[in-house]
Amino acid sequence: MPLPTDNFIRIRRVIERTGLSRATIYRKVRNDTFPKPRQLGANCVGWYESEVDSWIVDPR
Repeated sequence: MPLPTDNFIRIRRVIERTGLSRATIYRKVRNDTFPKPRQLGANCVGWYESEVDSWIVDPR
């Protein structure tokens, strides 16, 4: 659940934070083992920073 003051982070930052490749992140999203991105615009998605942080602590 996102925090009230949560920030969105883009794929480049998610890659830096997790050490995973872009392909691995999207594969894990498809397999429901990584937080799903949210649509921010027509060609733009982002992840809630708190959800990525939670995944880093407990990657399932």
